[in-house]
Amino acid sequence: MSALTVPESFRAMPRWWHDDAGRTWLDTLPALVEEHCGTWGLVVDGEPWHGSNALVVPVRRDGEPLALRLAPPGDDVAQEVRALRLWAGRGTVRLVDADLGARATLLERLEGSRTLQDEPLDVALPVLGALMRTLAVPVPDDVPSTSEVAAGLRDSLEAGWRAVGQPTPRRQLDHVLACAAERAGAPAGDRAVNGDLHVGQVLAAERAPWLVVDPVLLRGDREHDLGRVLWSRLDELPDDAAVRHAFRTVVDAAEVPAERAASWVVLRSMSYLVWGLERGLTIDPPRCRRLLDLFCG
Repeated sequence: MSALTVPESFRAMPRWWHDDAGRTWLDTLPALVEEHCGTWGLVVDGEPWHGSNALVVPVRRDGEPLALRLAPPGDDVAQEVRALRLWAGRGTVRLVDADLGARATLLERLEGSRTLQDEPLDVALPVLGALMRTLAVPVPDDVPSTSEVAAGLRDSLEAGWRAVGQPTPRRQLDHVLACAAERAGAPAGDRAVNGDLHVGQVLAAERAPWLVVDPVLLRGDREHDLGRVLWSRLDELPDDAAVRHAFRTVVDAAEVPAERAASWVVLRSMSYLVWGLERGLTIDPPRCRRLLDLFCG
């Protein structure tokens, strides 16, 4: 087996800018792939692809196309495995095997080169909303809830906002904090939510037209990540009316209350704005500001 080459586009991801352990891990990937191919009886079947965090290598076992996913130090693969086992292929990629100690999973093969990022918005947005509904299956009450996420933001956002130089008007922060308090106090319910749902995490497949990868299992408000859905494609929306139309498209497809969804848009936008400024990001913070200007009134 020839040694795997780690794509330079993966090495360039912001994840590794301040992560010494992660950059060291990147150098070990060829050996890790070889090790898992031996353990699981796999043969590499093409060039690897990646998102922002994990490397995925197309492989075959006894002729069956599969995908070997390797995650870096610090990633909670156990939680991802729990999520995939709970959804069991309903709206998500199927899990075939896992090595938690090595942060490796063996998955159903999807079309790694085709994501919802490449589809027109009038295709991508209804798919994302429909997936929010599909993923809303019953979950145990020990799964972290969106209410807990909101409570954490309620308690931490002001300090973060001040630390990065008060990047929005105070009235916007106050609006976001009020939304956080309201969602923190709401019952979370017993339905599953993907806490990391956006166009780059939905791949084309054979078993279904589109399936989710790398899910983060939460419980509660299914529209939790609607802010990310919007800012991921915001540059394609020329004005406020287009943004509102995109918002309504997802809300209708997901069958969620618009007011609650708007609360999550501002919560996630302010959270990501602060996070991005802390890390020196330059592209997404202006998108988050644009959403805050529109949804905070």
